[in-house]
Amino acid sequence: MRVSVRDLQVTYRAPGGLALPALGPISFEVEPEQFVAIVGPSGCGKSSLIRVLAGLQKPSSGSAYLNHQPIQEPSSAVGLMFQDSNLMPWRTVIDNIALPLELAGVSKMERRAQAADLIPQLGLEGFEEAYPGELSGGMAQRVALGRVLIQRPEVLLLDEPFGALDALTREQISLDLLQLWQQSGATAIMVTHDIREAVLLADRVFVFSQRPGKLIADVHITLPRPRHSDDMFNEAFGDFVRQVRAAIDRA
Repeated sequence: MRVSVRDLQVTYRAPGGLALPALGPISFEVEPEQFVAIVGPSGCGKSSLIRVLAGLQKPSSGSAYLNHQPIQEPSSAVGLMFQDSNLMPWRTVIDNIALPLELAGVSKMERRAQAADLIPQLGLEGFEEAYPGELSGGMAQRVALGRVLIQRPEVLLLDEPFGALDALTREQISLDLLQLWQQSGATAIMVTHDIREAVLLADRVFVFSQRPGKLIADVHITLPRPRHSDDMFNEAFGDFVRQVRAAIDRA
């Protein structure tokens, strides 16, 4: 699914009515099945953009589109994942993953069968009946990712989903996400503060300026797919990291 943004701006109101521009104006287009990572300084409107694309927030001006249709409300075609896993503590792993299907009226047998099919791909074998309180942070995020993917979204929006994880766990779950995304055929837009993660995952890395965030660089990552952790040690990978870092330093 194609994602487009045209002259988009987001402005907030401070106490007393003072306008606080957070984002824009920005314009861009993401092709179907592309993976775009967004990096930039804190407070530059990255999360605001994700909320607009998810239909959770109205832009102050400009428009956002899915396949040329204006985004006016949340869509079942869009899957959204945040840094907090937001799992229901009284539901098991498999039932947390299956929750969207339950809300859609899918039978218990069918939704648990679909969730069970995802479990091995998420690296959660043996934890199907575990509760969130029994999981590590990385495992909880795997459950949250499964809950998004079971909806088979055409657009995957990820707002710092692995930001709270340690470096090794983050790297492994990023690689798992990469594999699952390639299988899904979804268009993906991910906010991250990790430049190496952005280069490893993305086809394009958008660099935003200081607030109000503007798109100041669109770095095309031409590394071949499929990608692996070893790719982070080759010269081409390092060159792309330096390109992105240089753009951020100019932000």
